[in-house]
Amino acid sequence: MTQRQTARIAIVTVSDRASRGEYEDKGGPAAEAWLREVVTSPVEIARHIVPDGREGVAATLRRLADGEGADLILITGGTGPAPRDETPEALADVIEKELEGFGEAMRRASLDEGVPTAILSRQSAGIRDACLMITIPGKPAAIATCLDAVFAAVPYCLDLIGAARIETDPARIVAFRPKG
Repeated sequence: MTQRQTARIAIVTVSDRASRGEYEDKGGPAAEAWLREVVTSPVEIARHIVPDGREGVAATLRRLADGEGADLILITGGTGPAPRDETPEALADVIEKELEGFGEAMRRASLDEGVPTAILSRQSAGIRDACLMITIPGKPAAIATCLDAVFAAVPYCLDLIGAARIETDPARIVAFRPKG
């Protein structure tokens, strides 16, 4: 199978208030800025804002992966312990394989940054066909910390699942691809 030349990346902000226009989404723009700083290959990035809630988030993820052909979806928000935080459950409803190491690495990186509440975070990742989905925090500084912790593995994961190939700026993140 030939990999597409331009990767399709979706950023989904999960927030009741941002979806109603009562709160400025800072997570989506921060995630996009981080990607534009790190990814050097051609990408199309689309941002979406959806309200909290398991069914709506799951439907959005399915549409982006299946209908719009997203190679990578970053989902920001809805991963804490509050009653409306159901992003991890929505992710579990749509993925075929969970990649638990992503959540472990992101929580460890946040703890190393001195954020004791990182243990409340329910970050995770998984794949659906040729799409990698990663849940990340909603705060811009936490987004950078978490993406810095896991992104070296993302290009190779995309290769393995048959998604579009992405390259990174080695001055920011060295993409790890095993030799051979």
